[in-house]
Amino acid sequence: MLASNISSQGRSLSSQLFSKRGLSLLRNQCFVDGEWRDAASGDRFEILNPVDRTVIGRVPDMGAADVSSAIDSAHVAFKNGPYSKTTAKERSDFLRNWYNLMNNHSEDLAQILTKENGKSLAESRAEIKYGNSFVEWFSEEARRINGEILQTPVAGRELLLLKEPAGVAALITPWNFPFAMITRKAGAALAAGCTCVIKPSEDTPLTALAMAELAAAAGFPRGTFNVVTTSPKNSALVGKELCENPKVRVMSFTGSTGVGKILYRQCASTMKRLSLELGGNAPFVVFDSADIDLAVSGAMASKFRNTGQACVSSNRFFIHDKIHDDFVAKFVARIKSEIKMGNGCTEGVTHGPLIKESQLNSVSELVNEALSKGAKLHCGGKALPDLGPLFFEATVLTDVTKEMKIYNTEIFGPVAVINKFSNEADVIKEANDTPVGLAGYFYSKDISQVFRVARKLEVGMVGVNEGAISCTEAAFGGVKESGIGREGSHHGIDDFVDIKYVCIGNLVDQK
Repeated sequence: MLASNISSQGRSLSSQLFSKRGLSLLRNQCFVDGEWRDAASGDRFEILNPVDRTVIGRVPDMGAADVSSAIDSAHVAFKNGPYSKTTAKERSDFLRNWYNLMNNHSEDLAQILTKENGKSLAESRAEIKYGNSFVEWFSEEARRINGEILQTPVAGRELLLLKEPAGVAALITPWNFPFAMITRKAGAALAAGCTCVIKPSEDTPLTALAMAELAAAAGFPRGTFNVVTTSPKNSALVGKELCENPKVRVMSFTGSTGVGKILYRQCASTMKRLSLELGGNAPFVVFDSADIDLAVSGAMASKFRNTGQACVSSNRFFIHDKIHDDFVAKFVARIKSEIKMGNGCTEGVTHGPLIKESQLNSVSELVNEALSKGAKLHCGGKALPDLGPLFFEATVLTDVTKEMKIYNTEIFGPVAVINKFSNEADVIKEANDTPVGLAGYFYSKDISQVFRVARKLEVGMVGVNEGAISCTEAAFGGVKESGIGREGSHHGIDDFVDIKYVCIGNLVDQK
């Protein structure tokens, strides 16, 4: 029965905060080797609702030894357990079962996600739908992981390339999209035949534990799907264990470039396969031929999704000087008429708070420093303590110069920095003048310019006349310091399989 082992203390706390249906998926233990477990130390940490900083749950604070045990379970399941013996069709069926369960419980999952992340229920519902699409996709891809038969240069031989699961996959996921980032990674790993140890963000573990509940109900064998939770106190040691434990053969991480570099170094000792989806600093360029209204709509979608807390959010706006003032006026008008901040569970609210105090302080400091040096404020610009401790207004700044920190910093908040340009070559140079390259956007009706600029932007993903580009079918990932590998699409499988070359020699022709 779902959620049968929730403690009375955990149920009492949660029942005050969640609907009866949402409560059915809440767990206050980690899921390891098919069992719900506490940390060996017995320690727990609190999960806070970013809307008002109230406690919505307490989960185990697992240490490196606890995580090592989870890795052992995943390793046994991969090497000797039932999952190692499954066919592609059986893995497809497990994933389809999981998809069906999460689809049926989509509203419950959205409630949990909104409570611990703060985004509106409308955004949470959209994320659940988006995340589920990856499990559906990889349930189908599981049956299409094919090898190759090669032409031999020597008579009497047959040459084969086999694709085999790499082994235990460690998946470290962020707080901004706590559902979709797990399904995008775990869907591919499980389709390939890998087993998983998942470490969700300490800010949003309840969504991951709810997913584990449904994965168990879907029939995945024990040890196949493990979720471990840890507080900031133990997070670095747990991450180190996942990187350095030789039984883990794949590390997949989504998060900041700084942390990604640390994990990259730590994985070197065991030469793991790596998939790193790291920070971005996306340019948003509007050329003078563009449809301004379409560009404004794209800017709204790209900049303010999840209150600007997305790695693919537009961060640096470059608007052609001929249309700059018109664009700014229409953009500000849309912000004022369409964005309503507040508790995401409230009807009509479109945007929630920032995730934590450090994020609020960072955004506030960037905006205040820019204003002190002469930036022009068109709307927003300050925190909204009357709504809650972590709210910050949707903000538009112009006249921002390179001397201001905000000019080339990934803001990760609801702040749009808008600059003028007049020359295509100059704006491409500015757009590429950053060590990262995840996503980029531009608007133009000039078809030659469309192909020319799309090729010249140094990013892994380009939105042309479109501000919302993520989908299951497309390969998601960046270049430069924005990471390694791709997620989603049929390429999402690549990080979780090894290619084995088989040469069969001395075959005798009986003719």
